[in-house]
Amino acid sequence: MISLRFKIGYTLFVCLLVPSYWRQYGPANFLWFSDIALLVLVPALWLENALLVSMMAVAIIFFEAIWNIDFFTRLATGKSLIGLSAYMFDPKIPLFIRLLSLFHIALPLLLLWTLHRLGYDRRAFVAQTILAVVVLPLSYLVSNPRENVNWVYGFGEHPQSTLPAGVFLLLVMVIYPIVVYLPTHLLFAKMFHTPGP
Repeated sequence: MISLRFKIGYTLFVCLLVPSYWRQYGPANFLWFSDIALLVLVPALWLENALLVSMMAVAIIFFEAIWNIDFFTRLATGKSLIGLSAYMFDPKIPLFIRLLSLFHIALPLLLLWTLHRLGYDRRAFVAQTILAVVVLPLSYLVSNPRENVNWVYGFGEHPQSTLPAGVFLLLVMVIYPIVVYLPTHLLFAKMFHTPGP
């Protein structure tokens, strides 16, 4: 269903990105759901595994849409909406790293195309929710508020100070599945066919 040439090309891109990102941002950066999706898509493509693709689509399509709106708004107007893509315009970050980060534009399109090819596995909502219950506390434990990986310290660029940190983390762990994953799951269940046996 997915060509060997495409699988090889995507894998080589990820092999180029991982050491570059590791040097620039450190290992905690790979806890961002977008980076997890980028990595998980490698075995998902090779195995043509609809469940893995579906999980990653449920996890990031909404957030990648926000990233793209923020990025293209800043590109067109010079003003950022929420600052999610602000690092793309930071001259202190090497241009090569910022060019690699353009994967945020292609990744949601790639996931949607792969769902069209493989189908949407309806187990993705529960499976991705379980993964988030692991990744979100881990993001809180191993990253710092300045990085704000997966927004576990506050929505947007800056940590919040209204709620105790632990309460906010629990709130995020509820919001992701109910506000983001469930609507995306319901939409994809209508849009895409169910994978065959």
